[in-house]
Amino acid sequence: MKYTREYNIAVIGATGNSGMKTLQILVERNFPVADVIAVASEKSVGKEISFKNRSVKVQRFSDVDFSNVHIAFFCAGGVFSRKYAESVTDKGCTIIDKSSHFRLNPKVPLIIPEVNAKALCKGAPLGIVSTPNCIAVPLTMTLKALAEISSIKRVVVSTYQSVSGAGKRAIDELYNQSKSIISAFQPSIEVFPKQIAYNVIPAVGNILPSGISEEEEKVAFEVCKLLKSDVRVAVTCVRVPVFIGHCMSVSCEFAKPVTEENAYDVFENFDGILTIDRREESMFVTPIDIQNEDAVFVSRIRRDTTIKNGLMYWIASDNLRKGAALNSVQIAEEMIDEDPSLSIFKKQG
Repeated sequence: MKYTREYNIAVIGATGNSGMKTLQILVERNFPVADVIAVASEKSVGKEISFKNRSVKVQRFSDVDFSNVHIAFFCAGGVFSRKYAESVTDKGCTIIDKSSHFRLNPKVPLIIPEVNAKALCKGAPLGIVSTPNCIAVPLTMTLKALAEISSIKRVVVSTYQSVSGAGKRAIDELYNQSKSIISAFQPSIEVFPKQIAYNVIPAVGNILPSGISEEEEKVAFEVCKLLKSDVRVAVTCVRVPVFIGHCMSVSCEFAKPVTEENAYDVFENFDGILTIDRREESMFVTPIDIQNEDAVFVSRIRRDTTIKNGLMYWIASDNLRKGAALNSVQIAEEMIDEDPSLSIFKKQG
């Protein structure tokens, strides 16, 4: 894409997994950056990070004049977004927020460009655009593709989520626990409620009084908002001892029959989805295969014979890329394509 102007960009949480990946993808996709501002917590202030062929010094949030920033990528979590988003949008800066805080707000567009980019033509009245949960992104893309064949009545999902979804400290915890166990030492538990090395934990986020976890609730609600549908979505979220890459086992019930061939056709013709599914060779995708890949990969497509119109399949995607950073940069690209001045994405009133 040829751009007619350049933009001042701020990345909040620039030294975390999502922030660093955002900076990397801005470079990879040749986003039209005039200036980049890296913001992080006090312990990182003054450090230098690389962007293109230069070093960028990490700043305090309070030292940034957001009236000179066009787009701010918020990668610092929901508490930070709730506390500081308004002060940024009041300066005329547009936020692309990666936290869960604004996702279900009816005034905030929740966007996956391959699914609902057209929603951006209405702008962003609060000056905020949200990117969905890292499970909701790949799941919704596959459901959007399948909905071309038949309306979907019910979706049952079991996730296999890598530790990187919980941040850098979670990656360090898995690494250190694995080392400790191999060395016959007692592993230290700080980030997760139980040991994650050589284990799986059937809860991502806090468990609500209903028995559903926060993560499971987010995914179900976000899928419905993205698809503008009241499809029933049942989710079990599980943390697994993998560094990068989220996977899902999905079972869908449709209003009319859907064949495996139907599914292959719509997946292969949907932007951002790739199928790797050769049964005779036991060829299917795993987290190791999809690291640093932009696509959502689908394998093991088969009928669900326990229901009338059922289909099952497996999803694998890099949660730090399409599940987070890549999706947010793609949103920014769609925004400047829709309105290069970004006027419709500034806070209204």
